Parts: sequence; structure tokens; C-alpha cells
Amino acid sequence: MDGGSITCTISSTQSGSVVTLISQVSSTLQRIIDPLSQKDILTSGLVQGLKVSDLGVVSFSLEVETDYMEAGLKIKEQAAARLNTLPGITDVQIVLTASRKPKAHTPSQEGLPGVRHIIAIASGKGGVGKSTTAVNLACALHSLGLKVGILDADIYGPSLPRLLGVNEKPTSDDGKTMNPIQAHGLKAMSIGFMMDEKAPVIWRGPMVQTAFLQMLRQVNWGDLDVLIIDLPPGTGDIHLSLAQRVKVSGAIIISTPQDLALADARKAYEMFLKVNVPVLGFVENMSYFLCPHCEGRSDIFEHGGVEAEAALLGVPFLGAIPLHMDIREAAEKGTPLAPDTPQAKIYKEFAERVWDAIRN
Repeated sequence: MDGGSITCTISSTQSGSVVTLISQVSSTLQRIIDPLSQKDILTSGLVQGLKVSDLGVVSFSLEVETDYMEAGLKIKEQAAARLNTLPGITDVQIVLTASRKPKAHTPSQEGLPGVRHIIAIASGKGGVGKSTTAVNLACALHSLGLKVGILDADIYGPSLPRLLGVNEKPTSDDGKTMNPIQAHGLKAMSIGFMMDEKAPVIWRGPMVQTAFLQMLRQVNWGDLDVLIIDLPPGTGDIHLSLAQRVKVSGAIIISTPQDLALADARKAYEMFLKVNVPVLGFVENMSYFLCPHCEGRSDIFEHGGVEAEAALLGVPFLGAIPLHMDIREAAEKGTPLAPDTPQAKIYKEFAERVWDAIRN
């Protein structure tokens, strides 16, 4: 059952006590081991549709194989007994369902020559600052002394040239492979380097996939510790091509705290589970607003929703990034954040957590 999806419902406006309860429920389920996969029942995918209401009602289904019902009943009894001991839980509703185990998709183990780790940055929807986060993460990883590349996989709406402040075309030494653009210590590639910024890309799906794979495999990346791939919004062809063709060390999901963004972030999370790409964690972008004049803080989007969602899903929360003028201005100018600024330090701490998660 490894890699099954988990559908969860949580409101970013829920009280702190409910968020604490969600965390306790998640932690409790993570202590119950699936004897088939030897993983906890959250990670193994047995738990589906997990919900925790503000009235303290926990509900979910346990999906097991058709010949696994006896063990499933024991897991159900164990989960109900443990959850009922938690303070604040008023009812536990568990439905046991049996289905044939689907054939697991095994992504290609083929990597890129010279590239140690590939990290996918996804969001599920646009407008959450995913590309800005990807670039700043890449710069922060470089500041740790790592060799870093970044690939803009958004064919229809490339943003890397503007974010890096680069306006040049890649060169080729042999007419077959391209040399990446060098900017701010990074090796970079984007369809935007090869086209006019104002020209629309009017391509069908197969052409988009071909362009993406060419930028991935026909670029002289050289020796890299990390290649960051900034995925387009959604869960489409590019995401599947990446998972099927390349060994990915992990994915990071970017979201703002409000429910609308979180709903799409969950879809991205479930997609990565289905294609067996490990999710390294969630990041809450535009988590809060810092006034550039008084440094006063305002929670414009209801701070904390992404952290609560991560706790519910049982995945790491990698950090909260504020909405700040310095980040916006650096992105528009195409320059990295000054390394001694508080905002740069936030990204550096984020980068350290990511590197710790994949380095071994």
C-alpha cells in the first residue's frame, strides 16, 4: 500500500487547540506500524481521507488488500483505541475497505551525469511565489558552499530570466548540447533564455514534454550537488515526465496559508505519493507581512495553515517565509538577497533543512 494518497481537510482559521489536536492525531497514527510494508500507516498509505473536525471527531478509511482484512481489523482496533485516549477527541470513525493492491509505479532510477540530487519545487497552483522561492533556495544552497543548478520547467510561463536578471541565449560547443547560463553562482536553464519575453508559447503537450526533456538532458550541467527544478503550476505532463524519466531525491511543496492554496497543495502532495517521489516537506510562503518601516507583523493570509497541514499529513514543515519588500525588490531586480539580511537568513535556514534531508 506504499504511496497511497491521503486526503485531509483543515481550515487555516482553526484555533490553536484544534491544530494541536491534529498534530496529536497525526503523531498517534504514525506510531502504528503496517506489518506488510513495515512503515507507519500514514506513510504506507493505509490511511485515506483523514479528517479532524473542530468538534473533536476523527474520521478516515483504512484501505487494505483483499487478503489482508484480518490484519486490517487489528489495525483498526488499535487506531481506535489509541485515538480515543487523546484529550479532546469525542468520536473516532474508521471505515475498513478492501481492494486489490494496485501495481506500483516505479520511477526510473536513471539520474543525470554529475548531478548528485534533484529537487522538484511544486505548488499545485500559481501565484504562491513558487519560482521566487525556488531561486532563493538555490542561492541559499550555493551560499552553503554547494554546486547548484536551477531548471525552469514552466514552458508556457518561464520566469527564471527575470528572477536572475539574465538576458542572454545559451551557447553550444557541439551543436547538440547547450551550455547553461551562469548567474549568481548558479547554472541555469529556461525556455525563456531562447525566446522573446513577450512571445507566447503555443505548443501542444508532446512539444512541451520534448522541450522540457531537452533542457533536462541536453544541457551540460557538469558536476552539481543539487539541481533545483521549478515545476509549473498544476499536476500535468511535465510533472509526470520528471517522475518517470529521472531519479528525484525529493519534492518541496510551496503554499500560502489560505484554504484555496492549500487545497491545490494537497493535490500536488498526493500526486508525488502516487508516482513514488518522496515529499521533503511543505513551505509556507507569504506567511506573514513585515512592514518595511516599523517591522510590525500582520498575518494577512491567516498564518499557520501550511504548518498545520504538514502536521496532519505527517511531513516536515520546512519554514515560514514572510511577505517582505526586500524579497519582492530582489526578485524584480534579478539579484540575490543581501546575505546579511534577516530574509536571506530565513532562506539559508530553509536550505540547511533541505540539505540535511537529502545529503545522505
